[in-house]
Amino acid sequence: MNWSLGNYYYLLLLLLLPVIGYFIIHYIRWKGKRRNIFAEDRFQETLFDKTSWFAKIFPILYLFGFLFLIFAIIDLLGGKEEISVTQNVSNTIFVLDVSNSMNAQDIQPSRLDEAKNIIINSLQKMTNDRVGIVVFAGDAYSVMPLSSDYSAAETYLSGIETSVVQNQGTDFLKAMEIASQKFKNINKGSKNVVLISDGEDNEGHEDEAIDLAKKHGIKVTTIGVGTEEGAPIPEYYYGQLMGYKSDIYGETVVSKLQTKALTDIATSTGGSYFNGNNLEEAINHLTTELQKSAGSSSTTISSQSSVHYYQYFLAVSVLFFFLIYLFNPKRDFNL
Repeated sequence: MNWSLGNYYYLLLLLLLPVIGYFIIHYIRWKGKRRNIFAEDRFQETLFDKTSWFAKIFPILYLFGFLFLIFAIIDLLGGKEEISVTQNVSNTIFVLDVSNSMNAQDIQPSRLDEAKNIIINSLQKMTNDRVGIVVFAGDAYSVMPLSSDYSAAETYLSGIETSVVQNQGTDFLKAMEIASQKFKNINKGSKNVVLISDGEDNEGHEDEAIDLAKKHGIKVTTIGVGTEEGAPIPEYYYGQLMGYKSDIYGETVVSKLQTKALTDIATSTGGSYFNGNNLEEAINHLTTELQKSAGSSSTTISSQSSVHYYQYFLAVSVLFFFLIYLFNPKRDFNL
């Protein structure tokens, strides 16, 4: 039986025992007075049967019968069981670069699509982990709070384009500031950031981003998408390709993967950097990395399907009442 705090109120049922005992004693005294009224003591042995040995233990059997009946009721009503479950849970925020260079198509269909596919396929291998999404370029915004709703995460990801952040650039510090805010109530040791970017057009704030991640106990895993050869940056207008980005001299700009800042952020915060151009390898690397950094979380679960023992108490109670019936004390307690 569970004697936890949630069942203390049911123990008040035990107060019924003194009440029952009072009525039994009161009944025995009342019966004696009625006999005395009916006949004097010298005639009672002749008029009434001799009191049996059972009559002496009858009140005790009655009280024990009610006692175990109350125990059965307490266990049945207090059918909750608190179980402490320890799980390896990862709190992961995917920080996604949505600068215009992520539209480059040196990785098909594009760097951004490759990054989103890495996240979506990684979500399919997660179970109890909580995930959030932050997008960044020159600014950073939270797209999804920490949640275990992976289908919602996929829905959010499907709508992310480079146009969601107007201020262009690649500011890792602003991305880390938003991520650290989302980790505000999370214990150190279970804060993971997966930063996916081409590292191109970096604002040069990676050192500040590293310091901030260390301060908040955030482990950063970085994934680079793009090639060293690079590709031109498509420019779209309402979904239509209008050409490719060019410099002030009219030359087409070629965007290339820049790994230095990504590598520095990962190694300085206890994470790892790996190339995300091969989708299957990237997913395997990321899944392994997140499993290594999963933190232990203890959760208390209140379950209605706890183990009950009321049937044993009820059986004992029935046994006592059966003994009372079997030995038929009616001759001793009825006039």
